[in-house]
Amino acid sequence: MTFPELLANLVARGVSDIHMHVGLPLMARLHGKLGPITQSPLTPQYTAALVDMMCNERQKAIFAERNQVDLAYSVQGVARFRVNLFRQRGSVSCVMRVVNSDESKLKIVSLPQETINYFRDKEKGLVLVTGPTGSGKSTTLARILDEINQHHAKMIVTLEDPIEYLHRGKNSIVVQREIGQDAPSFKDGLVAAMRQDPDVIMIGEIRDHATAAAALEAAQTGHLVFSTLHTLDTVRTVNRVLDLFPPHEREVARILFAESLVGIVSQRLLPSKQGGRVCAMEILKGNLRIRDLIKDPDRTNEIYEALKDSSLDGMQTFDDHLAELYARDQIDLETALAHATSAQYVKVKALQINAARQTLIDESVVQHGN
Repeated sequence: MTFPELLANLVARGVSDIHMHVGLPLMARLHGKLGPITQSPLTPQYTAALVDMMCNERQKAIFAERNQVDLAYSVQGVARFRVNLFRQRGSVSCVMRVVNSDESKLKIVSLPQETINYFRDKEKGLVLVTGPTGSGKSTTLARILDEINQHHAKMIVTLEDPIEYLHRGKNSIVVQREIGQDAPSFKDGLVAAMRQDPDVIMIGEIRDHATAAAALEAAQTGHLVFSTLHTLDTVRTVNRVLDLFPPHEREVARILFAESLVGIVSQRLLPSKQGGRVCAMEILKGNLRIRDLIKDPDRTNEIYEALKDSSLDGMQTFDDHLAELYARDQIDLETALAHATSAQYVKVKALQINAARQTLIDESVVQHGN
């Protein structure tokens, strides 16, 4: 079996990540669980050959200098992969994340259409999609950008490391730049993007103060900016963004962030009762109340209560969404409680759901009895 055939087989099985390490069998992550795919251990010659197979000359030079390199790799008709090649204990290791560029995959994003439309139709501001690695942040962002591309005539510039979803122009112009290949850094790419007449800017990830400051500036000057952060919920996201700024800048950054914020989506992938995984989401929108709470450092912890009170505005907490997924029989109670912000709140919700289910069963028995 050739390497492309191997990858095609794994993608068809639904794996999300592929691991190749010397001395171990080829491993893959399926529905969040890592397991062996082959029996025989990989040799140093096999993994070393991956560098020549996947890297161009620039990437080989980076690998030779730094003993690691990030890149995108494509198999036509199969998928794109986000790849990290690195040395460990003297040998080459490779980890590949499957990134599907197929537009049909974007339709499975579980963000409510109403929320997608809310972000899609904004003219300016900052939208953040957050969550742990492998929680589907890139897919959610790609779906929103695809909606903008379909419904608006705009100039969209993406800065990614590496490019994951390939967008073809529909009603919009889409320019995609890869960090390292097309731009030296997110900050430099952002500065350049401001001269490219953009309406929408997507930054693959906000990692440092320089990128955070440039993103806020872009949002303040009339652009719609999207990005990601590795944070677990919306309140932690607010704190994380502000922590990127030095203390003497934080007060101004807090005001700019509050005024710029369009919304935050925090997501996690959980094991589903039907097999596979299901996405749990917390959704915050930057309305007047939320902005006031962000501006006041002593009231940031009130954001969670504001989220609970704003379901009619399309907001939701993780706990309410976990209860909803439990009510739909998509996740079991143990999963819901393990990922809850307040396990007690979810437990009470679950008792109410169970009581409602029992009432339906009792009514059905009575009807059939008659």
